[in-house]
Amino acid sequence: MTRTQTQTQAQTADATERRDHITDSIDRAADRMGAVWPIHSFVTANPLSGFENRPFHRAVAEAEALFGGRGYPHPDIFRRAWEDGRIDPNVLQAELEARGIDRDPETLLEELERADAEREPATDDATETVDRILSKWLAAFLDQGHATWSMPGREDGFYAAWRQLAPNDGDLPCDDADELPETALEALDAVLDEYPESRWEAILEAHLAALPGWTGFVKQRADDDFDPWQETYPITLASYLAVRLTLADLLDAPIELDERTDANAGSDGDATDGDVPLPEIWLTAWERSYRDGLLAGLDDSVTDPTHGPGDGDARPDAQLVFCIDTRSEIIRRHIEAQSEYETHGYAGFFGIPMRYEGHDSAVAADACPPIVEPEHQISDEPETNHACDEKAATHDRWNGLVDATRKHFKRLKTNVAAAFPFVEGGGGVYGSAMAARTLAPSALSTLETVVDEQVPSTHEFCSPTIDYPRISHDEKVEYAAAAFDLMGWTTFARLVVFTGHASHTTNNPFDSSLDCGACAGNPGGPNARVLAAICNDEAVKADLRERGYEIPEDTVFLAGEHNTTTDKITLFDDEVPESHADALEQLREDLEIARAGATAERTESMTADEPANSVRETERRAHDWAETRPEWGLAGNASFVIGPRELTADENLDGRAFLHSYDWTTDPDGEALELIMAGPLVVTQWINNQYYFATVDNGVYGSGSKVTQNPLGNVGVVQGNGGDLMTGLPLQSLKIDDEQPYHQPLRLSAVIHAPVERVTKILEHHAEIERLVANEWIGGLTVVDPERDNEVFHYQGDLEWEPRVRVPIAQQR
Repeated sequence: MTRTQTQTQAQTADATERRDHITDSIDRAADRMGAVWPIHSFVTANPLSGFENRPFHRAVAEAEALFGGRGYPHPDIFRRAWEDGRIDPNVLQAELEARGIDRDPETLLEELERADAEREPATDDATETVDRILSKWLAAFLDQGHATWSMPGREDGFYAAWRQLAPNDGDLPCDDADELPETALEALDAVLDEYPESRWEAILEAHLAALPGWTGFVKQRADDDFDPWQETYPITLASYLAVRLTLADLLDAPIELDERTDANAGSDGDATDGDVPLPEIWLTAWERSYRDGLLAGLDDSVTDPTHGPGDGDARPDAQLVFCIDTRSEIIRRHIEAQSEYETHGYAGFFGIPMRYEGHDSAVAADACPPIVEPEHQISDEPETNHACDEKAATHDRWNGLVDATRKHFKRLKTNVAAAFPFVEGGGGVYGSAMAARTLAPSALSTLETVVDEQVPSTHEFCSPTIDYPRISHDEKVEYAAAAFDLMGWTTFARLVVFTGHASHTTNNPFDSSLDCGACAGNPGGPNARVLAAICNDEAVKADLRERGYEIPEDTVFLAGEHNTTTDKITLFDDEVPESHADALEQLREDLEIARAGATAERTESMTADEPANSVRETERRAHDWAETRPEWGLAGNASFVIGPRELTADENLDGRAFLHSYDWTTDPDGEALELIMAGPLVVTQWINNQYYFATVDNGVYGSGSKVTQNPLGNVGVVQGNGGDLMTGLPLQSLKIDDEQPYHQPLRLSAVIHAPVERVTKILEHHAEIERLVANEWIGGLTVVDPERDNEVFHYQGDLEWEPRVRVPIAQQR
């Protein structure tokens, strides 16, 4: 071998090693970046999930340095909570004394306000130019079928497609693609070559954090093994960074960005002993005040649940299982008030890990939480009988007409040659339709109701069909048993309704954020239908009875779907036998009465003047294309109660609590509780933290006002005409108006009704859950121990508990 060959091999090996180091640095730099899902399948997530291995106060300080977002509520929010009596003075005093602080609350609030006034946003004109240009290219590449003219070359990947087209970008000093490195890793190597390898990870992290929305979207898409867009048009964080750093190099923008993010580090207030900042003390006092009120409302007499509204042996008139979603708490109360109905809370995907393709859908979508892998492909298939054939034909004919009309209008509006004839010929009709939707949304609601009554819904002629792999008999039995075990069921009514939920809004890019979070931002009705079909299977029932589940012969399982915008509950009852007709009809009537009560309660918080007809008002909001606040979603969420319904049945929780049914007496080994804590508890923490951070800094962790948003490429929204992809909830989902917040930014308070030793054992076996609590991403974990007469214990960390010390309540809230 010649010396030249030896040198060439050495150089090749060195280049390979350097690029492997670059890849490893990207992976480590991406650890602290949160994932962002497409807005049409909005998945709620903690934007600071990459920091959960750190204590909350340290994490938010680091995140502020990296992203620029505040980590605690604005001082005005604390002041409002203090003046409104939501922060108990005695609780606050106890927190201050524990930190050795003897200044009065007013002085402390003024300190917070002065510190906040000193916050200065860090800006850099050259970097902002890089952000603007990169966002433009990302929007073009990541478009999901919205653009009329798509970006050429996308099938070659992001960096390769950009490299070929970059010479055509008038903003860039590049005349020939050959001037640019051929591959993404070569481009990164060329830019990073000027910096020591010890700095690479920090440099890459700062560039990923510069546009966290686009970064999070690329990260999520690259990690999704089922995304057809990623399979066809691949993009990776390496290619994303290659374009970004190449742009920075071409435009003489700084490559090292991390020093510009240090200006606001720790600016949320001076730290006290133990490095806990003053805002954390106020936040903790607010959370303790709320939690004390929640615990005071629990029924201390409930130690052994009765499994029903009667004496424990009586069968309820019906059992309805709702998602643990906070909106379910309101409608459940109103249903229970109508008759001897029993309601339960269970994760809204009903334990079925599936992807679902509806009859009218072109693609399948996940219908289970992101922490669960979908194991089954379910689709709606028309049944083969004469009645269903007629219904299917009517449905398809109507929907085909509507789709054809929409496509025709879209073609006319986007065809340059047809633009003027379209205005001349169709402008009057189109303008009249716009005027009707603007001026008379209630009338359109009535019209749509009439149409819905005439056009069959898919559930009337379709059944959920398993495409692959088939759900085996044993799996069916396990799915049903898991549901009964987690809810602690021993009694079954004649009618058992698994009730998924969905929303109904118009002209709302965030509509999927109002659907079922447990179903990855999709409606939960399909999951409910699958579980009902499983539980109605006679072979499944036979095996369940052998296991000890005493399911009466006359028990019928059916599915339903709760429209959270209007509180209407649709029952999918096509196969309910005639013997249950009277009970079914009574249930329908009672659900309508409950709907009126629930809508009256909800609209009171959304309108200045009480509407004469709350049901009509919610329907208007659902159909009004100018309505920025069709419903509150999960705004207001503050707690998660795991226990029997009797614990909270007599308490109005104001739609602020996630409620998961659990009976400690039917779970001697703690296996059901372990599943609840490892699944729903983690997911509700994500939800709570997304609402928390979107409230405390909507510009960084939310998405600003809907009024100034623009949907982009069917993947998300931007503010104005470009820039970063917004990552969280809009202002209208969190605030009553510009001045008044509706969502109270509190970390989740978790309350579990179970023996404290059982919870300790679970925390010992699940370090990731214990870390969430110990690091205070969950604001507090409380156990109400039924084996000790419901004595209350608060978690202190290191698997230690402290009995509740009752602080006198200073004010009534």
